Amino acid sequence: MPDRAKTAKSVLITGCSSGIGHCVAHGLARRGHRVFATCRRQKDVERLQSEGLESLRLDLDSSDSIHHCVTQVLELTGGRLDALFNNGAYGQPGAVEDLGRDALRAQFETNLFGWHELTNLVIPVMRAQGYGRILYNSSILGFIAMPYRGAYIASKYALEGLVDTLRLELHGSGIQLSLIEPGPIESRFRENAIVWFEKYVDTERSPHADAYTAMRQRLAAKGPVMPFTLPPEAVLKRVVHAIEARRARPRYYVTFPTYLFGTLKRLLSTRALDWLVRKV
Repeated sequence: MPDRAKTAKSVLITGCSSGIGHCVAHGLARRGHRVFATCRRQKDVERLQSEGLESLRLDLDSSDSIHHCVTQVLELTGGRLDALFNNGAYGQPGAVEDLGRDALRAQFETNLFGWHELTNLVIPVMRAQGYGRILYNSSILGFIAMPYRGAYIASKYALEGLVDTLRLELHGSGIQLSLIEPGPIESRFRENAIVWFEKYVDTERSPHADAYTAMRQRLAAKGPVMPFTLPPEAVLKRVVHAIEARRARPRYYVTFPTYLFGTLKRLLSTRALDWLVRKV
């Protein structure tokens, strides 16, 4: 029987219109894997198809879309799926006290509930074949809190707890789970975030109005605004290992800030870490 960790695999990826998803889809395809690159908008699907990728539409906010996409992929692969990379997500900026239930619900629908539903659809397929890799693009904000990112941080903290539990429950199934935890990565993340900020945050009535002025400038800035920002190829490197290695790691740190704060969280008291984060 061939070693599935070393052969070309079928890989479903969400959020491939730009940034990390786009880079990983092309990178894995170049390595000989059969990649199904998915996007929410049909025009992005058509663009990826013109780039030579097999691309399908998948809207993480829609159960019908998720089910339809999985059905399409399994029809194309003869019922197999070797790997899933849950990547499509966005960040909702704003102080926690300025975010209503609708803002939090929308954040969790995309960043957690959609990934959960998609994952639960592919687990039986992977169980039946006795092999599978499920990857989740988490964040340094999956274990470190920072001001004005509460909704996104809550979705990532919840994701990490869910994945840690699922990893225990899938022991012995042949399915390996990995959390990818990047710090700052070059992408359209800020550009997308400002749209959600304007939709859900009433800045004029907020006690955080002055902080929001600086936030808007940072979100609208061109190019990297954070030190130690890396290109999305840094994430691709970890994804390749998680998919191709015989034994994938449960967690992959990406960028210097992730390594730094991962260490500091183990060493510092909560108050000391809070002080440091406020300074950052």
